[in-house]
Amino acid sequence: MSDTNSKPTLPDRLAGNPRSPHHSEEVFEHPIGIRLNGKERKDVDEYCVSEGWIKVQSPKALDRRGQPLMITLKGTVEAFYL
Repeated sequence: MSDTNSKPTLPDRLAGNPRSPHHSEEVFEHPIGIRLNGKERKDVDEYCVSEGWIKVQSPKALDRRGQPLMITLKGTVEAFYL
């Protein structure tokens, strides 16, 4: 359990997109898990614990730049290291 001290603390808001200002490369060096309303999600692109939302990609819809549209889901968000 000594490797827990070497992991950075999880931020309140984190994005998987490297172009986002909320992206942190050092956090993504370790596997991260996200729970929304008690159910673990594997398709999360961005989350905010304090505001209680996650963003996931739309299965088919694209924006004008060809990027997938993001859908916001609200609830109780928990972030943790696996």
